Amino acid sequence: MSKDQIKDLLKFLKPFPENVRELVLWLREFVWDLYPGSNELIYDNYNALAFGWSPTDRVGHVFCSIAVGRTTHNIHFGFYWGNELTDSKNILIGKGNQYRYILVKSKNDFPGAYMKKLLKEAYSNSLAKVKDPKQIRKGDTITKSVSVKKRVASIKKKKIK
Repeated sequence: MSKDQIKDLLKFLKPFPENVRELVLWLREFVWDLYPGSNELIYDNYNALAFGWSPTDRVGHVFCSIAVGRTTHNIHFGFYWGNELTDSKNILIGKGNQYRYILVKSKNDFPGAYMKKLLKEAYSNSLAKVKDPKQIRKGDTITKSVSVKKRVASIKKKKIK
């Protein structure tokens, strides 16, 4: 099962403080426990580590993601197509064409029940976007992008300050 395929993610999380790593991994478990048949897509970019869940291997089908800023260490729990969600409590941040998120600072502040509701809607929306059922995959972890040089440069820059 993909929930156990954590080697790459742990490597990419290494530069972050322990409290950030712990919170990110806790959020990951939260989503995996709800959607164990989904696929995890990992993007280790120069400005953030981001990973999300999709019924396929395509970013356009991602229904939920977690992103950690390289310099701020802000943790986003987001929805790739968040603009399509019924956010009755108006807690999602973002005014762009599609992405919406919440900032997660601790386990205690995370609105789990409300996020489960939004995840259910986001997952349903994501499945509706899959035009070819042959694209659906089950339970893979896929490292899609790694920016080693940029990541190392970003970390070194932060240490110099």
